[in-house]
Amino acid sequence: MKTKAAFFDIDGTIFRNSLMIKHFQKLISYEVIDPVVWYTKVKDVYLEWEKRYGDFEEYLEILARVYLEELRGIDRAYIEYIADHVIKLNGDMVYRYSRNQIDWHKKQGHKVFFISGSPDFLVSRMAEKYGVTEYRGTIYKVDEENKFTGEVVRMWDSQSKLKELNNFIEKYDVDLETSYAYGDTTGDISMLRMVGNPITINPNKGLLMEIKEDKELSKRTSIIIERKNVIYKLNSDVEIL
Repeated sequence: MKTKAAFFDIDGTIFRNSLMIKHFQKLISYEVIDPVVWYTKVKDVYLEWEKRYGDFEEYLEILARVYLEELRGIDRAYIEYIADHVIKLNGDMVYRYSRNQIDWHKKQGHKVFFISGSPDFLVSRMAEKYGVTEYRGTIYKVDEENKFTGEVVRMWDSQSKLKELNNFIEKYDVDLETSYAYGDTTGDISMLRMVGNPITINPNKGLLMEIKEDKELSKRTSIIIERKNVIYKLNSDVEIL
């Protein structure tokens, strides 16, 4: 018998923020990263986003670049120690809908996978916390002294996620027609297209537009919006203002 599976992105889909952002903030508070870096390289674009003049994806892209630069030369063991604290403090900051869906899939006996662009040392801890089958995250490479090199094997784009998705499908003999995928950005579009039950959670405009333009995908996709204490379910023909 083929396996039913559920594939989850994490940031913005399960977690109500970005794991990398939370880790970056903690690295600053521990003075692993000089606080000056925040003020000179990140603060302005963050404030633009905070005031809703700027774009969150632009803010995240700049922060990710700074984050990678600042990790170069730091011992992985120390970074993982701080990652433990990040998940301990923030691991429950998830959407109710997503938490309920993870629990439901596990009770149904489905295989549950996390595929995220966040660093693997954060994704692994979220995967352990929620008891999922397997996970994939962006790999931050280290040298022979266990220090970060500044090189990554990325997992934040659609093609990288598709490659890992196919590996899981083959390994677990997944029945795609009866399986599920959950995402919130265009980086998740390959997962959503592959399964019979695609679900977007608070999708960004780019993802919503791609779904609208894909007739087959738009018929299958459920759009979930969670705001305050209300969870909405919309169709893909929802009007964008």
